[in-house]
Order: sequence, then structure tokens, then C-alpha cells
Amino acid sequence: MGGSDVGCSSPNLWLAQDPSKRWGEVFFLIYTPFWLTLCLGIVVPYKLYENFTEWEYLFLGLVSALPALILPMILVGKADKNIQWKDRYWVKANLWIILFSYVGNYFWTHYFFTVLGASYTFPSWKMNNVPHTTFLLTHVCFLFYHVTSNMTLRRIQHSVAYLPEKTQWLFKISWILVLSYFIAYLETLAISSFPYYEFVDRASMYTVGSLFYAIYFFVSFPMFLRIDEKPGDKWDLPRVAIDALGAAMLVTIILDLWRIFLGPIVPVPDSKQCLQPGLPWFPGNA
Repeated sequence: MGGSDVGCSSPNLWLAQDPSKRWGEVFFLIYTPFWLTLCLGIVVPYKLYENFTEWEYLFLGLVSALPALILPMILVGKADKNIQWKDRYWVKANLWIILFSYVGNYFWTHYFFTVLGASYTFPSWKMNNVPHTTFLLTHVCFLFYHVTSNMTLRRIQHSVAYLPEKTQWLFKISWILVLSYFIAYLETLAISSFPYYEFVDRASMYTVGSLFYAIYFFVSFPMFLRIDEKPGDKWDLPRVAIDALGAAMLVTIILDLWRIFLGPIVPVPDSKQCLQPGLPWFPGNA
């Protein structure tokens, strides 16, 4: 893709108008099969993880995530050659997803422990009791999910542009809800053969748990789309960062409302239920 015009040669109802954003989205899509094949096409089906230590798990995460940051520096798209690095879409997209997925792993994973009865049992170095590997793999997963959402929402917008505005919003909101649940369910199903990410009740995790996970995307899909989407409205990095953290705060509020008012979807030990007000990692709630 070095110096190439991939995804930039002709108008396309699926792709962004902005050339840098168009190139960035196509790059993330082209890169996806490489890490996806490594993880779900080689490591999991051949059970290579059975011999993994902390080092191998960390290496797997790094090999999957770092190229999304490094390759665009080397294979500079034609659309990016004449603009500064901070103005390139792939930089903004990576920053948004880094912040959003970091909050998701560091904080929201504890909702999976306390609400969904999930647990990690593979050897890994951890931050806030969450494996480093999941921080890295979440980054590339979320890049793929959000670029897919961008493209489909853009296509829907073109398809319903002739309808009344309220009807357009109905179509787009409905699609966000459906796509969010589908992706959450599909990810849960895709890693079902990996035995070291466990659930108290796997069937409940597939159905209700996927809805809980989909809350991430109910918020993030429409917000992520807005980056450099409108002609003439170029985002800078501080705006990207603030937007990602704002999205993360909204998701946190919704997840905690679920925890307080609906509680766990499966029986979990009393010590992990955290029915008190406040966040589950606060002293007295853990």
C-alpha cells in the first residue's frame, strides 16, 4: 500500500469522502485478516496456547496490535503524503480506539467479572487484574468493528437520504443496535473454543451477556463515525481524545446502572456481586 491510492480512486457509497480517512479505513480492513488468521486461524484451532507462558501471550498481543500503528508509518498512503502525521486519519482512529479500549479493559472488564461471571485463567501479566494481552487484542478488534460500523452506517445514510429526517434516524439507530448485538454475540461465539476465558453460564453469556457487551458499541459506533466525516470539519488530536473519553464515560454510567438496577445475569459469589452503590472496584465493594 506504500504510496498507493487504494480505496481513493473513485466515489464509493461505503467509503469516506475524506481521502485520508478513506485510506485509513481501507488499510484497517486489509490488515484485519492477518491478525484474525493468526489468532483464530492458527493459535486457537491448533491449541498452540496450551504451551504459552506469559511471554508468548504478550508476544501474540504485540504482533497483532503493533502493525496497526507501525505499518501506516512505513506504507504511507497517497492521501497522507502531503499532510502532517497528526492530521492523518489512521493516527486519529488509533488514538480514539486506544483510549476507548483502554478504559474498556481497565474498568469495564470488572463488570464482566461481577455481572457476567467471567474470568481469565491463562497465564499473563496483568494490569488491574486484566491480562495485558487483552488490552492489545482489543485494540485491533475494535478498529475492525468500528471501521465496519462506519462503512455500513455511511451506506445506510446514502440509502435513506430521501426519507424524512426522523425516519432516517430510526433506520440508523436500529442498525446500530442490531450491528452492536451481532458483533458482541459473534465475538463471544468466536472465542468459545478458547478454554481459558470462562463463564459461569455460557448460554446466558451468549444471549444476555452479549447485550451487556453491546452497550459499548451502542455508544461508540455513532461517536467514532464523526471523526473527519463531515467535509471541512477536520478533527485535531485533543478533540479526538476528549471524544473518546466522553464516550467511555457514558458507557461506564450505563454499565453501572445495569449493575445496580439489574444485577448479575448469573449466580456469582457474594464477594463479587457488588450490589452496593458505586463502582465494583471501590474499597468495600470488591
